[in-house]
Amino acid sequence: MEKNNKIVIIGAGIFGLSTAYQLASEGYRNIVVLDRHMPPVPDGSSSDISRVVRFDYADDDYLQIAYKAYLKWRDSPRYKGIFYPASYILTGGGSPYGESWISKTTKALSNRQYPWGTLDDSAAAKGRYPVLSGNLASPKFSGYYNEQAGWADAAKAVSQLRDDCLELGVSFISGRAGTAVGLETDANRTVKAVKTFNGALIQGDHFILTAGAWGSGLVPMYNSTLATSQVVGYISLSDSEVRKYKNLPIYANFSTGWFNFPPHKDTNMLKMAIHGWGYTRTPGQGESTGDKTNTSSPPLLPPRERANFVPSDGEQRLRQGLIEILPELGDRPFEKVALCWYTDTPSGDFIMDFHPDFQNLFIGGAGSGHAFKFLPVLGEYMSQAIKKTLPSHLANKWRFRKDYANQTDTFLGDGSRGGPARRELQAHERAKL
Repeated sequence: MEKNNKIVIIGAGIFGLSTAYQLASEGYRNIVVLDRHMPPVPDGSSSDISRVVRFDYADDDYLQIAYKAYLKWRDSPRYKGIFYPASYILTGGGSPYGESWISKTTKALSNRQYPWGTLDDSAAAKGRYPVLSGNLASPKFSGYYNEQAGWADAAKAVSQLRDDCLELGVSFISGRAGTAVGLETDANRTVKAVKTFNGALIQGDHFILTAGAWGSGLVPMYNSTLATSQVVGYISLSDSEVRKYKNLPIYANFSTGWFNFPPHKDTNMLKMAIHGWGYTRTPGQGESTGDKTNTSSPPLLPPRERANFVPSDGEQRLRQGLIEILPELGDRPFEKVALCWYTDTPSGDFIMDFHPDFQNLFIGGAGSGHAFKFLPVLGEYMSQAIKKTLPSHLANKWRFRKDYANQTDTFLGDGSRGGPARRELQAHERAKL
């Protein structure tokens, strides 16, 4: 890849933007990023008011890289006003599944000599964090806490990264002119151009697909990714309530998938979400898709902002989790609810590899609901993967895998999901997207 080659990046989420910024920093002078909207893209998984920053992983690769990213979030002046320290509580609710995750994660933290503390019961958790007024996880609370954690204002972080790209000369095409609907290739399996919604062709020398949950609508993914939607909810707080709950820890119950954020001062919102198995949406008749076996994708052209909708069972789960930690807010109406689209892989690992069907198409992403925390370092690894200089164990972990193609029930995740089984959105639910 020559410094004057034209590089077309499809998707302006954190994988696309961090790659554009890194390559531009390295002297690549002709980079264009395509998306349906200028970032932050309203319905992208990297938008919104907050994302968890932690390094609690059972997998040592992710633990080390997340810790490296955490130090940048915490210590770099560029993230002042974007990153906020907060305590992190993880409980398994006494379930064998949750207890197994906690055991593996705390063992990995201890192996690296990173501090954490045991919470043997709900009394211990509430003694350390008196703001927690609920019964906490049942039937039996057990878990741990980590004070080295926090959250990032996602929209501010993405906006800053976008502006950094612009300052380095990265170009953006948005709207229908930037909405990719297909690829133009030649007989040698070389991508020549991106086809856009308005009929234009964006030509290039190298192409990087970082379109998240929309990626499987453009190229065959061989059952290596699955788009799932997860529920998110927000309640409005008064100024006095923002002050009251300012020390609220991030509380994650891995047996249900529920987790929360501390109050967001700019909006007076208390946000909560589910990191679970989620919902799928089979592409409708007539929807353009590059993968005829694609089993799930979000709508291609949604409204300018996320629809104020989640399935009723998802909203019930949001409320149950809120009652678990803050019952006094349990009947507070939701200011807004929404679906956030993940791009899951069977193992929960990212993908950073060239597509096996095209010589000059690189696939980056498949964040599986845990990629945002890596934003400060993600571009470095994407650049290494594109140049094929990743350490061998990471190249193997993040390779594009075709061996899932003919398998069923492969999306078992990394062990961090909880709650009810994945299900397809029903017709009346799809209509509200």
